[in-house]
Amino acid sequence: MADTPSPAQDPVEACLLWLLEYLEKPMSAAALRASVARLPGPWTFEEAIEALESLGFRCREKALALTDVLSINKPSLFLSEGAVVAAIQPKNETHAAQLLVPARHADPQPLAVAGLAMIYAGTVVEVEADLKLSRMEGDSQTGRFGHWFFGPLLASKFIYFQVIMAALLTNIFALATSGFSMIVYDRVMPNGAMETLVALLIGVFIIFISDFVIRTLRSYFLDVAGAQADMVIADTLFEQVIDMELAARTSPTGSVANSLREFESLRDFLTSATLTTLIDLPFALIFLFVIWSVGGPLVYVPLAAIPLIIGSTLLVQPSLRRLTQSSYEDGQTKNSVAIETLQGIETIKAIGAGSMMRKRWQDVISHQSAIGLKTRILSQFSANMSNFANQLVWVGTVTLGVYLTQTGTIGSGAIVACSMLSGRSIAPLAQLSQLLTRLNSAIASYKSLSNLMGQPREHKSKAAYLNRKVWSGSIEFRDVSFNYPGQTQGGLNNISFKIEAGERVALVGKVGSGKTTLAKLVVGLYKPDSGAILIDGLDIRQMDPADLRRNIGVVMQESWLFSGTVKQNIAVGGNNPSDEDILQASVLAGVHDFISTHPEGYGFKLKEKGEGLSGGQRQTINIARALVGKPPILLLDEPTSAMDLNRETVLIDNLKNQLLNQTILIITHRTSILELATKVMVIDQGRIVAQGPKSDFMRSQQQQAMQADAAANMA
Repeated sequence: MADTPSPAQDPVEACLLWLLEYLEKPMSAAALRASVARLPGPWTFEEAIEALESLGFRCREKALALTDVLSINKPSLFLSEGAVVAAIQPKNETHAAQLLVPARHADPQPLAVAGLAMIYAGTVVEVEADLKLSRMEGDSQTGRFGHWFFGPLLASKFIYFQVIMAALLTNIFALATSGFSMIVYDRVMPNGAMETLVALLIGVFIIFISDFVIRTLRSYFLDVAGAQADMVIADTLFEQVIDMELAARTSPTGSVANSLREFESLRDFLTSATLTTLIDLPFALIFLFVIWSVGGPLVYVPLAAIPLIIGSTLLVQPSLRRLTQSSYEDGQTKNSVAIETLQGIETIKAIGAGSMMRKRWQDVISHQSAIGLKTRILSQFSANMSNFANQLVWVGTVTLGVYLTQTGTIGSGAIVACSMLSGRSIAPLAQLSQLLTRLNSAIASYKSLSNLMGQPREHKSKAAYLNRKVWSGSIEFRDVSFNYPGQTQGGLNNISFKIEAGERVALVGKVGSGKTTLAKLVVGLYKPDSGAILIDGLDIRQMDPADLRRNIGVVMQESWLFSGTVKQNIAVGGNNPSDEDILQASVLAGVHDFISTHPEGYGFKLKEKGEGLSGGQRQTINIARALVGKPPILLLDEPTSAMDLNRETVLIDNLKNQLLNQTILIITHRTSILELATKVMVIDQGRIVAQGPKSDFMRSQQQQAMQADAAANMA
């Protein structure tokens, strides 16, 4: 069941959850917020529509009179003044339609005109499932319009149809120039018909203006359709990257980033210039037909040139495809080297590894440059052949036309008209070489992006997650085994244990024993190869990943901060936390100690990865982020590794005295932080080798230390 709306809940969010439950796609508030693109803060009505569409529903806006609202038969959202309202028609037809006004009532009320009179603004947005998406649920490459790539394009099919009609008109208008020239040479000049010339000029001028307007509108609508598809496709790709299972990410970060960047090649292919060339290709037949109608045998000249143009273009295509794919792979390698260098620039400088990274960069640039040179030579060869054929067509048309005028077959005006039309007839074919070159690049990009979209996601399309309103915080591993993808050892081996709700457990062990791996499994970043992980007795695979992580406050080994203010970095850990919540978490974690004296305070804008702060300061912000949402479970992986002893002591005292009911799992090598724990588990080579009260562990450590001292003294 979805979260029950409450007066304290965001009214738009409450309406969305209510509608989603009715539409048989119940979600928790955390899962809903994680599935859409929005900044922290209250929901807007536009974001609600965007959320529904991104989840696969169709939203149709209708203007209805107040009295007609009672007859709605689909779940709806109302555009209202001062309030957001949702309404549904119950599946049991014996009941009246219901209305949810979160700003007034936490529970739905019977739909009545009196209840809407003060808030209804005249517009209803009806919500229904997209049948096309329902049929494609088994396809991992789906988006809000069906297929991730073709769906957004087909959504603008009416625009493309209009563009094709416009192309037909512009190609017909193109006949005006040649027709004008032929009539002037054959009729106006021999007869001195100046009135006819004036009429022709007026007609041609009207055609030219019409052609200009239609071409401008055609380009505009193509760009609009392309921009709409571009936005949806790019958003779908980024959503896939965020939601993709980590186990599926076998490529380096730079390669994944390059795949996203390659969408630009695909987008360039969909620009108005490219599509215009594609659309104009079939209309070359119109010009050939007109040449035949006007000049008869003159049509054989462009017909003879067409095989030369197409043949030279197709001849280089196999090599161009291979070179394009090789260039794409070089681009991935280059991007990987660049990102790896930028991410580790401090270490690279410190250890003097700059020359090694520079050599890698030179190698890939050198190879890519050689590939680019070969690509340009082949492309230029095809383009030059097309230009050569175009020149031959013009000369051949004029030459053959002279012979035909000697026999009286055609007039001199027909020569001028046909020479102009012959150039227009082969112009799209002359651009074919450049078009196919871009097509090869677009195909390589599409294959890469299609492979990215085919990777498994954390949120399965047919998954029916269980949403829990109350979490107590128990954690249980049942015979869990796991190895990272591509590795046969170094993970977890048949681990079983149980942490009761409210228990404080420290997980200790040697480096590489599997402590951090265990933490990643608890948060659902990876799935176990066998066995089960249960939170409050429920397998985490039955929980929405966003719901799971909303209820676990996590501090990972690496302190990650994004570019933004200190307040924003802390607030992202909760659901629109108040300033009081942020301040409380900051005091508890120790952020307030150093940020309270800063001139900009919590508005201090951090650089990427928190550059400029010390490691300990970054850790305190990460801890505050984990605490601000007041989750029932805290998972702390080496939370004090970068802190000095005094800061660590204060943090331990704060957590020990104020976190009374939360389950805490601490991963550490430092015995000082064991002060927080009541129980210790020892992990070695992926197995739990010992567990028990902290007092037993400390006694064992003391005995081992004494034995070591004794052995040293004897030596």
